[in-house]
Amino acid sequence: MSKDDRSVLSWLGFAAAIAALAVAIFGLRDDGGGGSSSAAGSEGSSASRPYITIVMNDSYRFTPDTIVIPTAGATLHLVNEGGAVHNMAIPELGLTSETLPGGTMYDWELTNLPGGTYTFICPQPGHEALGMKGTMTVSDTETPTPDERDSVIDTGEESGGTGLSNHSTSWDEMDNIMYKQAQLYPAKTEGIGNQPLEYTMDGDVKVFEVTAKVVDWEVEPGKIVKAWTYNGVVPGPEIKVYSGDKVRIIFKNELPDSTSLHFHGIDVPNLMDGVDPYTEDPTVPGETKVYEFVARGPAVGIYHSHHNAEQQIPDGMFAAFIIDDIPIPQYLIDKGYPDHATKTINMVLNDAGVIGLSLNGKSFPATEPYTIRQGEILLVHYMNEGLMAHPMHMHQPMGWVIARDGHILDAPYPTDTINVAPGERYTVAYMGMEPGVWAWHCHILTHAETPDGMKYMVTALIVERGTLSDLFLEQNPSWALPQFES
Repeated sequence: MSKDDRSVLSWLGFAAAIAALAVAIFGLRDDGGGGSSSAAGSEGSSASRPYITIVMNDSYRFTPDTIVIPTAGATLHLVNEGGAVHNMAIPELGLTSETLPGGTMYDWELTNLPGGTYTFICPQPGHEALGMKGTMTVSDTETPTPDERDSVIDTGEESGGTGLSNHSTSWDEMDNIMYKQAQLYPAKTEGIGNQPLEYTMDGDVKVFEVTAKVVDWEVEPGKIVKAWTYNGVVPGPEIKVYSGDKVRIIFKNELPDSTSLHFHGIDVPNLMDGVDPYTEDPTVPGETKVYEFVARGPAVGIYHSHHNAEQQIPDGMFAAFIIDDIPIPQYLIDKGYPDHATKTINMVLNDAGVIGLSLNGKSFPATEPYTIRQGEILLVHYMNEGLMAHPMHMHQPMGWVIARDGHILDAPYPTDTINVAPGERYTVAYMGMEPGVWAWHCHILTHAETPDGMKYMVTALIVERGTLSDLFLEQNPSWALPQFES
């Protein structure tokens, strides 16, 4: 077996371990939590109504997604296993449950319902579009009974108190499914975003052209969505300039709706802020608008929509806007780090809209792996354009946070997990240490693992064998590594 084979199999072993941990954690149930209330009146005996557990998570699914209840009603035991806020609504009946933060549960009482078939959804912005919906049939025939209580979540009382979620897949079948999923990585898909945007010169002005339009975008193999994009890619192309540059952006709207272009984290005059109707009128379909300003940095920013943003941004209208280079701090150089980054990347996080849980517009196994050699630095600009925070975790090496929202920190600090809230940007320097394939993912486990294996916000850093700085090892002897055979 070659070293490369051992590296890949080690990573696959990690996948199986994390999946088992996720099942154990999320299968736990606390029957003491959650209140109850009447959503449609208080008549009828609760003893005669079924009790149905419905699980919600950040895979944007209800489990089960099809239920049958009698006209007398039912108690829906809603369990939010995810990290995002979820709840449940039945629009045709005008009913909406309480909102559930991650890790909470709630008993929703439904009574005196008209017969028929209805759609239930998660009404949080963008969640229905990602498939978080199901079907409820109200009928007095073929209804569940109270004995079916807890048919989805095992309380652990009959399984020795393990509290594991029920599933019909045996451990060896699950292992095989996970292995096949991992073998797909990195899967090829159509389209790649986040590439540098070329510019032309008009005298001493750098001119960039940005066009908003709807295109087919392949998030993962076979998952093609109608994405709202800049220049047809997700994320849009990166704009990179330097302090003192005169910048002109010619913005064309080829969308079916109005929009605007906002420069998040970029110092611009008020009239260039791109926030209709306050600083400008909306850019209507077919219209072109021009933005001009002088770049003032350093800045790690974003350009995105500021019009119906809860839909336009998660559906793809976001991109990086960088002014200047973020330097490696002298503190790290004194510890033996190189004085420059070998590679600099933008990692844009998303979790909603048609794009969904993704890194740079792609979902595992279609995410991009990154490669550096021992002793080299990968500089990462994390940018969150989603609706929830994401704790991004690098298995190895340790990262040093050197800038926040583009502002260079006086004192960098180390972390292997950096929590990036919506709208935030963190710049983290990773130095390649021990060779191997190192998993890199959001540590909200439902954003990285499913019973089918790795999924969504997962990628890898590949550290190739090289020569570490002698100064670094001299000043950090605990980092001395064994020599690896070729």
